[in-house]
Amino acid sequence: MNFLRNRLVVLGLVLLGTLVLYLLLPSIRQDTMEPSIEAQRTGLVAVAAPPGSPALNVSVRTGQLPGDPPLFFREALPVDRDGQQILPKLQMVLLHGQAFTSKTWEELGTMAVLAANGYQALAMDLPGYGKSPDSEALKTEQNRVDLLSRFMESLGVRAAVLLSPSMSGHYSIPFLMKNGAQLRGFVPIAPVGTRSYSAQQYKKIQIQAL
Repeated sequence: MNFLRNRLVVLGLVLLGTLVLYLLLPSIRQDTMEPSIEAQRTGLVAVAAPPGSPALNVSVRTGQLPGDPPLFFREALPVDRDGQQILPKLQMVLLHGQAFTSKTWEELGTMAVLAANGYQALAMDLPGYGKSPDSEALKTEQNRVDLLSRFMESLGVRAAVLLSPSMSGHYSIPFLMKNGAQLRGFVPIAPVGTRSYSAQQYKKIQIQAL
């Protein structure tokens, strides 16, 4: 019963984060981005924009980054009526909680909403979840920071907004502490690991201004 309640709480938090993103993202200014080109991508699917969204089509793709461990990811991009990729306003990196995977963001419609509003959405399967195998090399905090850095660098992410619910705090909070200057924003949804750092450490965090 407690397990079911916990899953419902986490799902509620994810839905709340999705709503916040939907309401706030249109106010973020447009920036120049390099399209991601370094990873192998498969399964290109064009879908219509969700009701009430701007008149943009959406391409949803999947791919896998090599390495230890290899990382499976999903990507949603805005495209024009001819199916040509549109330069995104901003890049969003979506992590997930313990009971979910990158597929959750796709099934909830979050990725399509972001892309339909002109943003690039990248959702990864964290190691040991979905289609990304687990790895003993990720037992240390620095290795988890390096994994997120590898993911972003390989996909051409320059200055993203990082969204992190629940369990993914094991990755996002250390990354925020050490590489926060690489981000444009951070959206925490009850991430774990926040008590591992002091108030003074949080005050020192700097991100790139919008």
